[in-house]
Amino acid sequence: MGSPDSAVLVEMTGVTKRYAGVTALDRVDFAVRPGEAVCLAGENGSGKSTLIKILSGVEQPSEGAIRIGGEQMRGLNPRRAASAGVMVIFQDFSLFPNLSVAENIAFASELAEHRRFFNRRAARETARKVLDRIGVDIPLDARLEQLPVAHKQLVAICRALACEARLIIMDEPTTALTEREVRRLLGIIRLLKDEGVAVVFVSHKLAEVLEVSEKVVVLRNGRKVAEGPATEFNASSLTRHMTGREVAEASPGPFNGAGETLLTVEKLDKPGAFRNVSFEMRRGEVLGITGLLGSGRTSLAKALFGLVAPASGRITLDGADVPLGDPVAAAHARIGYVPEDRLTEGLFLTQSILRNVAVGRLDSHERRGFLDMTGLVGEAADWLARLKVKTPSIAAPVTSLSGGNQQRVALARWLSRAPKLLILNGPSVGVDVGSKAEIHDIIRDLGAQGLGVIVISDDLPELLATCHRILVMRGGEMVDEIEGGSITEDDLSHKLAS
Repeated sequence: MGSPDSAVLVEMTGVTKRYAGVTALDRVDFAVRPGEAVCLAGENGSGKSTLIKILSGVEQPSEGAIRIGGEQMRGLNPRRAASAGVMVIFQDFSLFPNLSVAENIAFASELAEHRRFFNRRAARETARKVLDRIGVDIPLDARLEQLPVAHKQLVAICRALACEARLIIMDEPTTALTEREVRRLLGIIRLLKDEGVAVVFVSHKLAEVLEVSEKVVVLRNGRKVAEGPATEFNASSLTRHMTGREVAEASPGPFNGAGETLLTVEKLDKPGAFRNVSFEMRRGEVLGITGLLGSGRTSLAKALFGLVAPASGRITLDGADVPLGDPVAAAHARIGYVPEDRLTEGLFLTQSILRNVAVGRLDSHERRGFLDMTGLVGEAADWLARLKVKTPSIAAPVTSLSGGNQQRVALARWLSRAPKLLILNGPSVGVDVGSKAEIHDIIRDLGAQGLGVIVISDDLPELLATCHRILVMRGGEMVDEIEGGSITEDDLSHKLAS
């Protein structure tokens, strides 16, 4: 294996991991230097999560060697990995929602010092130092559950720094952040690099990955298929390495606007969320609604489906009034809603794929007090096939699927109800690049078939790839309307930030 490189912080050599005959990682070499940012790229199932688990001591490799700071790590476990300076910030941040900012930041370092009692004064001092280190001002006594997502992520970074992290692994760090928050995070990552802290950056947002990383490592089907300086990659080549195929850039295509009016929203108002919102959309149109965090876009999406009750205003679908604040009435009016957080709001995680699709169609398959299971299973299987959901069995739990396939299951549930209007809140959040392109194809196809689709997103490439028209929200109000195909990503970004 050769002599270890003293300038390398972390070195994994020939790492292999097998699970019951399935090879999740196949002889992967991976190295990180102090102060280096490395993009670890790959689709769901490529082996990224397995590599991170092995490096952080959660899993043991079947073969291969790991060195941290030149020391060979045999029997690496999470405590030993943390002591060696390897810290992981997962998508859910793994923080304590009922504790304060200071307590969350200092908890692990206090634990590592084997104190019998928690020292609140020392915890506040520790927290203040690391917050000052990255130039962030967050109230130390604020309960974590009251903070926005971006602040929770900064708390997680500070917790790692309080433990004297030398390598911070960030798993999908920008998934729930607005563009402005992403810019701030990338600035903090650059600051950490200047201080010699290494970062492994895992993200499906390719432009952000390339902007912050010196090196790119691409995994596909458990093998390393590409490695090199970030300057040698662009979004297209990175996508090709990740998927093993060309994923062409797409656009929504022309929409002549001559279709019948499908949805009319008049002077919708919800104090503290949005105000005086009015717009129309036509049958077959894919309409984007975007804005920064706090713009009111998500509250509006929920109001259109009745999950938020506006104080005043009117919604009509096909000329008929839709009762406000009543999701059952919205569903009966043939409005569908796929939420942004599919894990907590969109799926029944303990249930099978079949039940997740079929739950909205039980009444339609009732025969004299009994369910027609043959018809129910057949219809669900048909939708799963039409949306190309990759699953070994529809009886398997929905948690066994990748993020992209879980999203398609949520889509299948609503499409089986034959909606007239489908509201998609963050349709590709946490979805790998190949599945993302396929979901965009589905959205465009739904519009072409005459379905009205509203895409709520701050993913600008997604909006430009799917939407005939884009509405921009700021401070709870509609402030701009843009025809699809008439604006660049940079110009749209400026409109959101101005």
